[in-house]
Amino acid sequence: MLEQYHRISQAAGVSIAVNQDGSLQINACEIVVDKNKLDIVKKITGLTNIEALNKHLPPKSFVALNLSGKGIFQKQIEKVAAVNQHNFSRILPNANMDDFYVQHFPSGEYSFVSVIRKTEADKYITELKEQGFVPLQLSLGPFPVENIIAQLNVYDNGLIFNGHIIQRNEQAEWIAVTYDPNSTSPFLLKIESEGINEKLVIPYAAAFQMALAANLHPIQADVPELQQAYTALIDDKKLKVKGALILVVFFILLLINFILFSWLTAANNKLAGQVSQSAQSYTDIQGINDKIKEKQMLLQDLGWDGGINKSALVDQLALLLPEELTWREITINPVDISSSRTQQSLDFYSRQIRVTGLSEKIIPVNEWIARVKAQPWVKNIQLDSYTFNSELNTGQFTVIINY
Repeated sequence: MLEQYHRISQAAGVSIAVNQDGSLQINACEIVVDKNKLDIVKKITGLTNIEALNKHLPPKSFVALNLSGKGIFQKQIEKVAAVNQHNFSRILPNANMDDFYVQHFPSGEYSFVSVIRKTEADKYITELKEQGFVPLQLSLGPFPVENIIAQLNVYDNGLIFNGHIIQRNEQAEWIAVTYDPNSTSPFLLKIESEGINEKLVIPYAAAFQMALAANLHPIQADVPELQQAYTALIDDKKLKVKGALILVVFFILLLINFILFSWLTAANNKLAGQVSQSAQSYTDIQGINDKIKEKQMLLQDLGWDGGINKSALVDQLALLLPEELTWREITINPVDISSSRTQQSLDFYSRQIRVTGLSEKIIPVNEWIARVKAQPWVKNIQLDSYTFNSELNTGQFTVIINY
């Protein structure tokens, strides 16, 4: 979304064709880019001097300058990755590359190289600045049209406009460029559905590629001064947009903070009221808790174990009793004598059954213990003692069951 702010929303393409006698043919086209919509707002043809642009373009317009004609040298060579001093001698023998602005347009198997002396190009760039315009790009010849061919109503691999004759192969790669001042397009050229004078094709292409330079590869001469001005402009726009976004974010954060503060204040007041009510009833609640603790202690002292049906447990133990055994006593939750003496209060064994009885032999006792142990409610069972009672002439046992 930010990318639309990182480009030039209004741009003017100005093409200057220099005749052999030094006279100028100037055509210009101004476009406006708004989000995904592009409109041509100015179409200017037939000017002969740069000063006349002031009558058609607003001051401080961002200008993409295109130069052609006298003073521009173009050469088609085998494709190279880049133009440097080493291969520049193939284009202009014995020339110093530092004296020229160079434009390199590779396409297919060829490289189309255009050059102009810096002093010649700077003359037009300076004059545009003196008229109050802001030049940001320099292109040479018809090559920037590559970026708009898809918008033109081209019906075959050839393209003719305003004397320029472009030939392309089946892969839409450029294979030849010639110029014949008497050649014109055989049909009305259109950009999308809008008709356009063929003299305005290059100015439109120059403006288009400058406005959308962030989204495509502009075909332009390497002019450090203009590139620095373009970069500074885009960076300034980015900075302003980022600044505006930061302000919006801070505003949103402040708004959220205000809403949260208001909500928390209301919640705090509500909680303060609840705390006040809680404080008033705290004494009553504390008294109830104390009574509950007293009753819990009383139940604990009485050996209460949750209302288990102890008679049912005794019935089950009796049903499992072998014939050789005789019960003498059964105690549920018996008194813990040792603990009671230590704490000087009555203390019970929790969830315990103690059975004492008689058996001539220990084997029936063990059999009964095994039967009881299989019951799901029995946690543990053990033979506490087995002794022979000479008075009764039989054995006496004690079994402890935990449930």
